[in-house]
Amino acid sequence: MKKIHDFELEYAGKPLKIQIGKLAEQAHGSCTVQYGETVVLATAVTGRTPREGIDYFPLMVDYEEKLYAAGKIKGSRWVKREGRATDEAVLTARVIDRSIRPLFKEAERKDVQVVITVLSVDNENDPDVPALIAASTALSISSIPWNGPVAAIRVGQVDGKLVLNSNYEERENSDFDLFLTGNKDEVVMVELSGKEIDEKTATEALNLGHKNLKDIVKLIGDIQKKIGQEKTSENEDDKEELAAIRKKVEGHILHKVNDVFNNNKDETKTNIANLESEVSDILKEDNEVSKEQRAKGVSMIDEYLNEAARKMVMTQDIRVDGRKIDEIRDLTSEVGILPRVHGSGLFSRGQTQVLSVVTLGGPGAEQHLDGMEEEGKKRYMHHYNFPAFSVGEVRPNRGPSRRDIGHGALAEKALIPVLPSQEDFPYTVRVVSEVLSSNGSSSQASICGSSLSLMDAGVPIKAPVAGIAMGLVTDLKDKNNYKILSDIQGIEDHAFDMDFKVAGTKNGITAIQLDIKLSGITLEVCAETLIKAKEARLKILETMDKALPEARKDLSDHAPRITTLHIDPDKIRDIIGPGGKIINKMIEEFEVEIDIEQDGSVFITATDKEGNEKAVKRINDITKDIEVNEEYEGTVSQIIKGQNNGDEIGAIVEILPGRDGMVHISNIDWKRVNKVTDYLNVGDTVKVKVMGVDKERDRIELSRKELIPKPEGYVEERRPSRGPRRPHGSNDNRRGGNQGGNRPFNKR
Repeated sequence: MKKIHDFELEYAGKPLKIQIGKLAEQAHGSCTVQYGETVVLATAVTGRTPREGIDYFPLMVDYEEKLYAAGKIKGSRWVKREGRATDEAVLTARVIDRSIRPLFKEAERKDVQVVITVLSVDNENDPDVPALIAASTALSISSIPWNGPVAAIRVGQVDGKLVLNSNYEERENSDFDLFLTGNKDEVVMVELSGKEIDEKTATEALNLGHKNLKDIVKLIGDIQKKIGQEKTSENEDDKEELAAIRKKVEGHILHKVNDVFNNNKDETKTNIANLESEVSDILKEDNEVSKEQRAKGVSMIDEYLNEAARKMVMTQDIRVDGRKIDEIRDLTSEVGILPRVHGSGLFSRGQTQVLSVVTLGGPGAEQHLDGMEEEGKKRYMHHYNFPAFSVGEVRPNRGPSRRDIGHGALAEKALIPVLPSQEDFPYTVRVVSEVLSSNGSSSQASICGSSLSLMDAGVPIKAPVAGIAMGLVTDLKDKNNYKILSDIQGIEDHAFDMDFKVAGTKNGITAIQLDIKLSGITLEVCAETLIKAKEARLKILETMDKALPEARKDLSDHAPRITTLHIDPDKIRDIIGPGGKIINKMIEEFEVEIDIEQDGSVFITATDKEGNEKAVKRINDITKDIEVNEEYEGTVSQIIKGQNNGDEIGAIVEILPGRDGMVHISNIDWKRVNKVTDYLNVGDTVKVKVMGVDKERDRIELSRKELIPKPEGYVEERRPSRGPRRPHGSNDNRRGGNQGGNRPFNKR
């Protein structure tokens, strides 16, 4: 019989429950975590043997969103199964990956897969915090070698007060949203989006979050001691083999290692390739060294290069490209470099170069969200592309990778706080950042390029945003001895201990993303890095300011223009028409896009000024309140006959598009009229005057005779009045309008 273990702890005022032994018993480690009514299942499995021919640790993290967890069925008409992971799922998987990866040994070559499946969501507690806790628990109780546990917590600030594990509603009103992962002593991963918060506030949030997540770290540690499996140990034979190979090549590598570095990435790569070739030849001369051992010997070059680069920083305050530790590479900023696009910006930092391009569209171009957690629309999108040529490599293009999606989302997050509201700027905005050359921190360069391109497009952002990547070099024997680097390049990102990305305006931080290679960094390092990042960010903003200090006052000639009208919501159906007949006719006739919100906001998007003006006039005509005594020139659309005897009793006249009224036979002429068609026929243009309006019954009474001279000596002939007739073609069952309503730009 299965033995089920249940553990519970109050976490930020709510019970968090961990259950082990009930589900997924064949996984090497598994558990469920429940927070509120949100439940996730995490499993951890490792391969039986090391994977041959790879030079990296093969960790896979999958975050599975199940629509049944939210009580939903996929909106697609044809496909009802969950398909490709949503961007939200990819970003959550990356957060978990970045939180647990530093605690594995880089030399490990057995596959490890962590799968988190969301079983239930309560629309209050985000699954990402329990997902990370579940992954940490599953790894901790398994036999997989891992230097955990870690735990996660969310921190926000509502009405000036810090809030732990805030719900969705609180996050909407929060000044920032911090997702923090840490162990009992240090910080492991940080993800933050903020509304220009200061460094002091960010530091206070980090301190509070880390203080409170320690309870969960302790709980997982206690669970591991109670029911965890014994961890597998490293193969001692491998150690002896590596020591023997090291003895054969160490002297040659040490002799050459300092000649490898160059401030040009291409030349450095060439020097490394030459050194690898030399080491391979040395080992090849020894017949006792196998092909696999030779590959291990060549891979040691990377280790020695990292040690040499670290030594330069720690002993001389000099980096591999000759810069000081706080020195930023050469910066250039340009705008308006492409003639036909709506806005463009080119940003370069050293050998990193990003071209960002803006496209503006109407509200109808919004992205519709229909995921497990997300619903609604998204008005601002940032997409990031990292082609192989940007690093001088050959690789097939297979669509955006998880890294591309993550970097795009980070730049998107950094810009959202400075974007105008929908009321002030009703456009849908898409920015695409093309990485043309990369040598470190292309994601932060795309933030700078995006700011430039948005301002070039005339998007009235509150302030430009810049991003910088900060690095860390520590003494491996004493972690308290460290150096913080500004503007790290590729080799420093690879060789050193931290990639701390900070984006913001001159007023404050809008986004943070921290990745480390150590088992953790102290809160003191975090606080110091934020201060130094601000200094670097302000220098970059100065350069950007020289290219374009603020958004252009006018949009590009090639961008569409949006005219916003506000109508009575009850008249939306009049614009739509039966079966969409009226609105579709306007769209086709005037070559415009028309989007309508439930509150009566109407957005007309057009690239042609004349078409825009005609559409505006048509909608104003359709929604205009018809008043008694107003005069119109209309077109006869129908002759009305009596139901009993078939006599002509009047004419329907369209006085405005989609608006018509009836001219009764008695109102055609001052003298007696026997046949309507003696005076009016279908297609005739006629001037009429409004004699009566019944708004409740949607009837308009018109008169032709009131606008023609009354004969001299005229005596009115009395005849029975039939009253105003309901206009032909009206329909009380017409419906219309955009069901979306006004929404903020993005959820996360």
